[in-house]
Amino acid sequence: MENGQRTILHLDLNTFFVSVERLREPRLNGKPVLIGSDSDRGVVASCSYEARAFGIRSAMPMKMAKQLCPDAIILRGDSGAYLKKSDEVTEIIRASVPLFEKSSVDEFYVDLSGTDRFHGSRKLAAELRQKIIKESGLPNSFGMSINKTVSKVATGEAKQGPGEWYVERGTEKPFLAPMPIERIPGVGEKTAHLLRSMGVAKIHTLQEVPMDLMQRLLGEHGPVLWRKANGIDDSPVVAWHERKSISTERTFERDTIDVVKLRGLLTAMAESLAFQLRKGGKLTSCIAVKIRYADFNTHTRQQRIPYTACDHLILPTVHELFRALYDRRQRIRLIGVRFSHLVGGGHQMNVFTDTEEAMNLYQAMDKIRKRFGDRTVMRAAGMDAKSIGRMDNPFDGQAPVLLANRRS
Repeated sequence: MENGQRTILHLDLNTFFVSVERLREPRLNGKPVLIGSDSDRGVVASCSYEARAFGIRSAMPMKMAKQLCPDAIILRGDSGAYLKKSDEVTEIIRASVPLFEKSSVDEFYVDLSGTDRFHGSRKLAAELRQKIIKESGLPNSFGMSINKTVSKVATGEAKQGPGEWYVERGTEKPFLAPMPIERIPGVGEKTAHLLRSMGVAKIHTLQEVPMDLMQRLLGEHGPVLWRKANGIDDSPVVAWHERKSISTERTFERDTIDVVKLRGLLTAMAESLAFQLRKGGKLTSCIAVKIRYADFNTHTRQQRIPYTACDHLILPTVHELFRALYDRRQRIRLIGVRFSHLVGGGHQMNVFTDTEEAMNLYQAMDKIRKRFGDRTVMRAAGMDAKSIGRMDNPFDGQAPVLLANRRS
């Protein structure tokens, strides 16, 4: 289908983490809220609009954020609650439209091409937005145009107030023209700095730069950005499939060689991820451990195992991989755990390694975690994990992964 015939909706859950917290604790409404680790090396994972009024942004160092807004309420985050709400919205969208793409935990693309012949794409988009608000309680905004790029930019405009923004066919280029170049998806800090050093600060200027010059400046990425700046994007909405991996990382407040704490943290991380597997009816057959040293050299090792979601089968592999990776002469800045090759299914008991008592224990612990939080019950070895760092980027591809809890 030609670009001019397409109708693409981009929908974003507004300040997703904060919105989920406010559903659980209404006292947070109207107050500046930050999600992230309350430490000097922590960063802001998400923040409310009230906090943004002070100049705070996601990925900002938490230390700077606290200086800008000393009265901000800081929460560590709850991965279980965010994952559940993301899945809830995904199911609402799945039941409402024929084709959608989940690009992150709180962001979706929907292909509404052809719906104008029936109920009307604008009507369907507005109804979907209201359905999400009504059934999940989560505020959201959307932009709609002929392609993904323009729709995503339009969502940013919608968040300023109306909640819905439509870019009429043929007006894509003038719509983008007055905006700063950073608004183009894919323009990062380095690219923006390079373009601004050339006097390219607004999209309308970039629209006039010859494409071959962009090619020389940025290689293959140059023509892609030029096309986006001119409102051209042929990328399709890719039908969403469930995640194939789940992972978590932890960056320490201070680089460490405390092996006891490192092993305890690995235990807590693997335990929490295994709980997420069981809760989602998933099994893993590949375990990976990642280490980043103080000099930023990063090493990863993985191992295949029989499909499982049980801690007592996963933990020995996690610690074995750590022992194989760890260089005792260097301090560690970050460690991470990743489960991949996920499939749907439940654990099959092994008559040689599993017992009925162990399976009953898992069921009892998971029931408590589902009700009170995924860090409510844990092995003693992982008890110190809460106090020795912060979780890094909580997303791996399309799927949410573990964050530290709201309360320490």
